Amino acid sequence: MPLDQMPADVQVAPVVVQQAYQFTAANPDVMKEIPCYCGCGNIGHTSNYSCYVSHKDGENITFDTHALGCSICVDITQDVMRLLREGKSPQEARAYIDATYSRYGPSNIP
Repeated sequence: MPLDQMPADVQVAPVVVQQAYQFTAANPDVMKEIPCYCGCGNIGHTSNYSCYVSHKDGENITFDTHALGCSICVDITQDVMRLLREGKSPQEARAYIDATYSRYGPSNIP
């Protein structure tokens, strides 16, 4: 998704945050399978995807602002982006995320 179609808060966020929002919006099938470990399961998030997108109806996306202020969410997404660029599978990326971030708390994927 082009940056100019993102919410204003995302457009003025640091580049790594902008990239994370854009990647997540473009890769829902991957990101819905990646957990988050920041504790956001307590606010109803069910994957790292939900840290960025609260609702998608066809082409209409309602963005969640949570990841704007959460470095763990963004770090997880940046790691997934890097791992996929390196040729890792989504399953390998998930295993890496679980191994690396589980020290922060429980996964938000039930």
